[in-house]
Amino acid sequence: MASSADLAEIPSVDLMTELLRRMKCANKPDKRLILVGPPGSGKGTQSPIIKDEYCLCHLATGDMLRAAVAAKTPLGIKAKEAMDNGELVSDDLVVGIIDEAIKKPSCQKGFILDGFPRTVVQAEKLDEMLAKQGAKIDKVLDFAIDDAILEERITGRWIHPSSGRTYHTKFAPPKVPGVDDLTGEPLIQRKDDTAAVLKSRLEGFHRQTEPVIDYYSKKGVVAQLHADKAPKEVTAEVQKVLSS
Repeated sequence: MASSADLAEIPSVDLMTELLRRMKCANKPDKRLILVGPPGSGKGTQSPIIKDEYCLCHLATGDMLRAAVAAKTPLGIKAKEAMDNGELVSDDLVVGIIDEAIKKPSCQKGFILDGFPRTVVQAEKLDEMLAKQGAKIDKVLDFAIDDAILEERITGRWIHPSSGRTYHTKFAPPKVPGVDDLTGEPLIQRKDDTAAVLKSRLEGFHRQTEPVIDYYSKKGVVAQLHADKAPKEVTAEVQKVLSS
């Protein structure tokens, strides 16, 4: 807990902003969510909107593992040992790190899990951990989209490396093909944004994740979203699902 001396160093505007945020969040219902969807399905677009609207914390397991390792927590040390030995971090360790994370004040109203669970065993371990706290997953948002639409979305992406500006050959083309509008410098395509890489990633996603969706469907908590629609329409769909 911060001391009064620590708080004295924080600018008044920041304190007021945080106070107003907490007041706004006080009446929000608790929500524990899982986002499931292939690369390019729009999870990254919707996640910050959901996080802000419902005062949730966003838990990306990769980021959490790196943070635990950097902070040298007991679980982080075990995770580093596994990584250094070229082993996969065990499901129990990952669930333990999630357990630690959701006890933080920023997760008081709940969380969004992104990238986990990827298997039914992980889902079972996550549910066991939550059950010990008298909690459960409230909704699994399934960003359903046809593979052919994803291929068009992803393989059409081009990037201006120095600024990060993104273009799309169909949806947001540059004025001159292959060239940044502002600088005239050449655009590049990420190595992962090719049809071959996407095909392999999608095969892995379907093989691993569809059983997880089936697992939560049996619990009646899966909401299938039409992720092929425009972002604003998907946002409206999410809000409808989460307010029901």
